[in-house]
Amino acid sequence: MLAWAASAELPLRDAVVLLPFAALLPHARAAFAAESAWMPRIETPLTLAAALGPPTIAGAGHLSLDPTADRLTVAQLLRAQPWGQAWARSDARAFEQAVAAVVDTAHAFARAAALDLPDRRRERWETWRALLAPFSGPGGRQRALAQLALEWGSQAPAPPTDRLHALRPSAWIVVQAGGMDPLSTSLLQHSAAPRLCLDLDPREVARFDPPGLPPTFALADDFEHEAQCSAAQVLDHVRRGELPVALISQDRVLVRRVRALLERQQVALHDETGWKLSTTRAAAQLMSLLKAARPSATTDAVLDWLKSGTRWSAPNDGALAQFEADCRRHQRVRVADLLPEALPEPARALWADVSAALAGFYSGGRLALAAWLQRTVLALKAAGTLTTLQADDAGRQVLSQLHLESADGGASAWAQRLDATMTHHEFTAWVDSVLEHASFLPTGDRSRPADVIITPLARAMLRPFGAVVCPGADARRLGASAAPHALLPEPMLAELGLPGAAQRRDDEAAAFAQLLRLPKLTLLRRRRDGDEPLADSPLVERLRLALARRGQALREWVDPRIECDVAATPIVPTAGVAPGLLPRELSASACEALRACPYRFFALNVLRAREADELDEEVEKRDYGTWLHAVLHAFHSTRREDSSAAEDIASLHRLAGEKRTEHGLAAADFVPFDASFEAFVPRYVAWQRARDAAGARWQQGEERHRMDLPQTEPFVLEGIIDRVDRLGTPGGERSAPLQLIDYKTGSAAGLKEKVREPLEDTQLAFYAALMRSQRSEPLRAAYLALDGREIEEIEHRGVEASAAALLDGLAAELRRLQAGEGMAPLGEASTCEFCAARGVCRRDHWSTPPDAVGLDDDADRAIAA
Repeated sequence: MLAWAASAELPLRDAVVLLPFAALLPHARAAFAAESAWMPRIETPLTLAAALGPPTIAGAGHLSLDPTADRLTVAQLLRAQPWGQAWARSDARAFEQAVAAVVDTAHAFARAAALDLPDRRRERWETWRALLAPFSGPGGRQRALAQLALEWGSQAPAPPTDRLHALRPSAWIVVQAGGMDPLSTSLLQHSAAPRLCLDLDPREVARFDPPGLPPTFALADDFEHEAQCSAAQVLDHVRRGELPVALISQDRVLVRRVRALLERQQVALHDETGWKLSTTRAAAQLMSLLKAARPSATTDAVLDWLKSGTRWSAPNDGALAQFEADCRRHQRVRVADLLPEALPEPARALWADVSAALAGFYSGGRLALAAWLQRTVLALKAAGTLTTLQADDAGRQVLSQLHLESADGGASAWAQRLDATMTHHEFTAWVDSVLEHASFLPTGDRSRPADVIITPLARAMLRPFGAVVCPGADARRLGASAAPHALLPEPMLAELGLPGAAQRRDDEAAAFAQLLRLPKLTLLRRRRDGDEPLADSPLVERLRLALARRGQALREWVDPRIECDVAATPIVPTAGVAPGLLPRELSASACEALRACPYRFFALNVLRAREADELDEEVEKRDYGTWLHAVLHAFHSTRREDSSAAEDIASLHRLAGEKRTEHGLAAADFVPFDASFEAFVPRYVAWQRARDAAGARWQQGEERHRMDLPQTEPFVLEGIIDRVDRLGTPGGERSAPLQLIDYKTGSAAGLKEKVREPLEDTQLAFYAALMRSQRSEPLRAAYLALDGREIEEIEHRGVEASAAALLDGLAAELRRLQAGEGMAPLGEASTCEFCAARGVCRRDHWSTPPDAVGLDDDADRAIAA
């Protein structure tokens, strides 16, 4: 370059050098500085255009080349048409894809038109209009959308690169690598200044001939293995001082995992690719605010937002913990169910503060985008998270992508130009789409030079890397067939002069050929993605053929990881010992846990390791069971002895509605259970009236009973019995037995199996023991299966004997635990299958069965009793 300028007697300081991409600028400038020569102007076409003046601001509704704004504009244009409005309602996902396709096509038209001289551009647009003449039939809608993209793109303001044609440098010097830049080609063709094109592409790209040693190729087993091998290879280059190392981001998900592994080793990284902005903590924080501010928001969404770093999530503030505990205890699922006067202090004050912060979002109807952005900023300020986002790298990029920084003091001027209106749901969807399409580029630590640079394939060429590691060299990610254009077929793209799949393949092949020039190249791929096998990349296959023609082959990769022996540590069952922490009050479920598996009792009742109640909007079978218990109790509490069947049915339906409201169950979510209840009511009334005819009478229901456990101190048994009836007998009222009834909405077959061995049934025996401590009448007990085709009564025969055996067994077991014996897991498959404490005992990792660790046989027999 210097020799050419000297031979032509050109003043180099007035020349312009155009490079293919910006990452080469510091290296080129440093090279000129090292030659102690006059420094020409070294730029890329885009950086040179930006330096010549500010960008042109697009008018309202015009193409701006800003995807965030352009998608909004196209959506408005399509919804302005009746067919577009109907399409958006019937298939929102397809409508969004069409909007993205129109924007991408319009951008492609605008960029292609920018390559022409300004006075020839009109002719180019007319040619495109003639080629895109409308037609009917298959593909007619895609053609109509392409025409919309064409006409909308033709209204774009003059591109900033038009300023380049007015420059009069002493010479144009273009560096070509990875294919010719069309804009640079246009400048060379239409400029009268001296021109020099430095073509640095290999002369025979198809041959893929590396100038030095052949690259190394590694074949990994799966995703994690490939990530670990890639990280190990990068670390090996860093250890050898072969810096900087280029990590090619061909598989962005895999490279993100590699980055995490490298950061653990304190490697200095610079990432030029980033990852989706929507996956950052800052984006999640903003989205949690918008979800919490929905009119139909759940308290779970509100709690998720409050815990995401707001000023209410301070560790020393107990108001949030109290607010969450109250919502879970009373199952306040929706924000609409929250009554401030029902909340205890300080949860009430917290909710008043939170409601004030969210009040701006509760206004119904459509609002301008500028208004939504302003309200979002005000809510972020009120929550104390705006300053956090401004101080965070990802947070600043979130605010910038959504133009929230300009809405800090009022309505965003950017949003006002768009003049878009939307509902809260549409605004939330738009924010989510913007964050999903944007990439987060971490700035990293620039205090020291990067040892590893994560870069895409196209930006690795011509850069002075000491080594290159390229994972993802498989047929799916490198050299794969490009996806077809959403609106235009390949022949039409070629006719229009727009880049198509063939050009993208050629560009990728040229970039790969450039990669082969770099020293110490390692290619890696995995054998499979999940269960799907993977093959070598077509470009790697071409490289193998090129090397075979030279009598060479890809070198086999040597794993640089250090092997170390780890002694096997068998995992055996452990028995919890905590005589001083045994609960003093035992319920039926606690006793059943103790009998089924002492370790379950230890985890759930001694350690109290219980999951918090879910604030789930969906009505579950458990919610239905709780509601049905309340309905039946209210029904029997208010039922007259002389009521008719019609009155009983009407009473059940009336109480069902009242209890549904009382329990905060939405009618829409309760529809499946309403249908079941509709069929249940006549069956239950018929069963109850037949029971009345047999002389049975309802006595009490849903009452709590307590008793001291005999032979032990100081344990108390307590429980709530669903229903107690007095059965009619010929002997009179005093000799009539009491029947304990437990309502069940589960399988009748399972209940029959449960009482087949009476000593195995804990619940009814437990209730009988409670009742025997207070009443002297004979006792009977039964489960009442409510969900079958008929109401079925499943009796626990000899329940009083079972109750006595249960008390003796519990007393013996608790005395053993008080003496310091262990609560060992039994590890029985039927017990463990649905155990709430499974995983705490690590059953699935045991190397030795429970019998081998000396489980006490006497304790085992006591539990079984």
